[in-house]
Amino acid sequence: MDIHEYQAKEVLSDFGVEIPRGGLAYSPEQAVYRANEIGGEKWVVKAQIHSGGRGKAGGIKVCATDDEIWNAADELLGRRLITHQTGSRGRVVHRLYVEEATEIAKEYYIGFVLDRQMERVAIVASSEGGVEIEDIAVQKPETIIRMAVEPAVGMQPFQAREIAFKLGIDKSLLSQSVTTLLGCYRAFRDLDATMVEINPLVVTVNGHLIALDAKMSFDDNALFRRGNIAELRDKSQEDSREMKAADRGLNYVGLDGNIGCIINGAGLAMATMDIIKLHGGEPANFLDIGGGASPDRVAKAFNLVLSDERVQTVLVNIFAGINRCDWVAEGIVQAVSKIDMKIPLVVRLAGTNVEEGRRILKESGLPMIMADTLKEVAQRAVEAWKKHIGKR
Repeated sequence: MDIHEYQAKEVLSDFGVEIPRGGLAYSPEQAVYRANEIGGEKWVVKAQIHSGGRGKAGGIKVCATDDEIWNAADELLGRRLITHQTGSRGRVVHRLYVEEATEIAKEYYIGFVLDRQMERVAIVASSEGGVEIEDIAVQKPETIIRMAVEPAVGMQPFQAREIAFKLGIDKSLLSQSVTTLLGCYRAFRDLDATMVEINPLVVTVNGHLIALDAKMSFDDNALFRRGNIAELRDKSQEDSREMKAADRGLNYVGLDGNIGCIINGAGLAMATMDIIKLHGGEPANFLDIGGGASPDRVAKAFNLVLSDERVQTVLVNIFAGINRCDWVAEGIVQAVSKIDMKIPLVVRLAGTNVEEGRRILKESGLPMIMADTLKEVAQRAVEAWKKHIGKR
């Protein structure tokens, strides 16, 4: 789960990280009020969406007057902001963060992520702040500092000092650097985060170390014990298909293709998507219905896939072990019999109770294309899709 910049800043502030003064606004009038409340001569109006690259997309405006603030807020609110991370759909701006402008002397990058290979929290830092870490890795890889945290003891002050020294942060800011780095680590550890990023972490002209922008992501599986974090969720920033799936206990990731997939098992789902592409098609989603799926669960998965208007063919690929082919077949019949199916349906069943499952599908009289192998189901789905769009 991702949260907004202003929320990440508030969270990190509770752990000792210094942030600029700012306030949330939902209208141009409120944005002007926030700026007057903050005081000063310049302000920054920031679109709040779950994406990086907002500045390049026009989502961050520096303003010096009330009129400029009002116009910037009016332009941003309700706008669909498209960045390199949002894809072509973009994300709609529903809220703004108005912040005091900061005079910057130097920018740094700080990131805390979970390194699954090392099974450690990994710290990534660079003296080239204000740039996406992917760009830094390509353009100036020598500036990247990496360090792992031993989970038995946690991050130690000497590690924070070592990072500060390697970044070249002035000795006068050493104490604040240690507080900032340890605060980020504690927030990561104590709140079940999967990522904490400050980019840029800036040294101001008056000698303060401030988190000018921040991102945090959290482990969805731990939200049950982090009620205060779960409340920060903004569903308007999430893929509506993924949100609907999560609410129904399904593992779903929306993609940009036209062949909707209903599959059991993450490995089989990945293999199926690969072979769809191999045969010239594009999967519309990753959907793992899991083991032991009941007919009702299969029907929910079916309705979820069909709710995507871009889906022009549905592929069902089940290799039943814990699951049962007859359950899946009953779910397919339950779902398809209630709708006017106007797109091709390709089904492959294998494994436990496969003969019974095939019998249920055959006797249902519903229009569908049957397949026996992984290659065959993908091939027939792509052929059915091409024929369908040819008719249209």
